[in-house]
Amino acid sequence: MTAKQVVKQQAGDTGEAPVRERILEAAFSAFMERGFAATSTLEIATRARASKRELYAHFDSKQEMLVACISARAKRLRIPADWPELRDRETLSHVLTAFGTYLLREISDPTVVAVFRLAIAEAVRAPEVAKALNDVGIAASRLALREIIKAAHAAGLIDGEPAEMAEHFVGLLWGSQMINLLLRVADRPAPREITRRAEAATAVFLRAYPAPR
Repeated sequence: MTAKQVVKQQAGDTGEAPVRERILEAAFSAFMERGFAATSTLEIATRARASKRELYAHFDSKQEMLVACISARAKRLRIPADWPELRDRETLSHVLTAFGTYLLREISDPTVVAVFRLAIAEAVRAPEVAKALNDVGIAASRLALREIIKAAHAAGLIDGEPAEMAEHFVGLLWGSQMINLLLRVADRPAPREITRRAEAATAVFLRAYPAPR
């Protein structure tokens, strides 16, 4: 039995499951404050009120902690798939607006923006960090959007290539907002502004892609 399996078994027996959560929270806060390279495993263990043995029983390396931190927070970008059946363009408009509002709200959250900054900072030294963010969050949300557009296309509500249309919608939705947030030259948009942006992006998108004749 490996050290990780022993710790998991003990956690189940003694209720110590929060140890892993404490480690991840401590690691993420330290990475945000000091940067990945400047953060030591000793500092993470100290912040988490855990021993280094416990830390390495849960994670093989500091890099693995970073991937876990990003993966956990990237899950917020997954879009719920329970949208209504697309019978007309009015329903499609409501679905796209709801999708856009959700995506803008989650991605503009300061914690999620911090995740993007960490992934960018470590993209060269640790490409798996960026891959985790992309696979768990970004790709999942784009897939959900493509499925919505595919369904609309199959229902005869819209004409075009679904993957290209999905990229166009995201571009309309975001504009330069994400760059501005990453550079700290803009504040997170207020809820009313998020809704307005989602409605505007949807209106322009539907004008650009009418129903096939």
